[in-house]
Amino acid sequence: MGVIVRVMRKKLTPKLLDSLQAATTKRYEVRDDVVVGLMIRVSATGAKVWYLATTVKDRARRIKLGTYPILSLADARDKAREVLRQIQLGTFDEEPAVRLTLGKVIPQFIELYAKPRNRSWKSTQRVLDKFAALHSTPIDGIKRADVVNVLDGLTTSGLGTGANRALAAIKKLFAWCLDRGSIEVNPVAALKAPAKEVARDRVLTDDEIVACWRAAEGEGFPFEPFAKMVILTGQRRGEVAGMRWSELDLDKGTWTLPAKRTKNATQHVVPLAPLALSILSALPRFAGSDFVFTTTGRTAISGFGRLKARLEKAAGADDWRMHDIRRTVATNMAMMGVQPHVIEAVLNHKSGIVSGVAAVYNRHAYRDEKLAALAKWETHLEQAINKRLQRRPQKTASSTSGAKSKSGAPNSGVLI
Repeated sequence: MGVIVRVMRKKLTPKLLDSLQAATTKRYEVRDDVVVGLMIRVSATGAKVWYLATTVKDRARRIKLGTYPILSLADARDKAREVLRQIQLGTFDEEPAVRLTLGKVIPQFIELYAKPRNRSWKSTQRVLDKFAALHSTPIDGIKRADVVNVLDGLTTSGLGTGANRALAAIKKLFAWCLDRGSIEVNPVAALKAPAKEVARDRVLTDDEIVACWRAAEGEGFPFEPFAKMVILTGQRRGEVAGMRWSELDLDKGTWTLPAKRTKNATQHVVPLAPLALSILSALPRFAGSDFVFTTTGRTAISGFGRLKARLEKAAGADDWRMHDIRRTVATNMAMMGVQPHVIEAVLNHKSGIVSGVAAVYNRHAYRDEKLAALAKWETHLEQAINKRLQRRPQKTASSTSGAKSKSGAPNSGVLI
């Protein structure tokens, strides 16, 4: 709730102000001996905000003056004296003409906090849009019950997980506002998640994964090779979709994702097993474009929802997500005897199995082990595909004549 650890009283000087450091996870205040009521508050992040503690119309007030060092010590003292003078004369305006609303704070939060720290800031922005009903409310006027009311609406609509994500986002926003001095109390501190989440454990069966593979063959370029690479490599959908030719070394059989394109911000090398390598080697390439999977040459493919709908129709089940393919790959590798730390390395997943110095070293290690694991998975998948084909009734020559894969290049005229 933004508890003050301690309050000190000193004669403030510029040197002293510059030396004040954040203390543990709590904030503290240092009061000035020169101007009564003037204080500097130091947040847990080291932010420094000027306040004036005084009384206005027999009511204790803590008036924000500005932030240091933008507002210097001399300026803060002058401003504090002016506020005290206005209070004495009865001309002090208790309520500012324009109060900062949640709708105005969100863009600032995204620009100054979310963007520099999180590549998925757009997702955070979308989540905060769920609080649209509160956008016109002053940020320091939002109460705990207001936030709970929004979360309850999401939960009763069947969006329990979405409510949890919304709470996590608004908590960060209010903590940021508290550090900046925009609010005095965080109204959602210690508020518990509204819904209990159950970790997903969905693993596609061999028949389901083969059905998806076969359905992908009817997609053509670029969705056929994209879907197959997701299945073969077990990498994240967005990482595969955004694959660049500059990331591929087909001679060495590697795909190197730079840190800026991975979820955990670490470079990731994916060895390409034979089938994956052959698929990539046969792909057409747009002139002047670095994107592997694209229909325009300017952007990577999208429209995964429609692709997923077509694949789930072929699989005969709609209770799975594209992300479950990663779990399917990992589960099959484990069943084939691949060690957990190697599976973790294949998926570029930080689960705590490998930590410390070893974790740093292992960003570049296990290439041979990862390649062997992916090759095992390819072999298993090919065997499952062949078994399914053997179970299917043989078609006549007339029914199969002219049947071709649609995985060739599009008639765009811009391929090389």
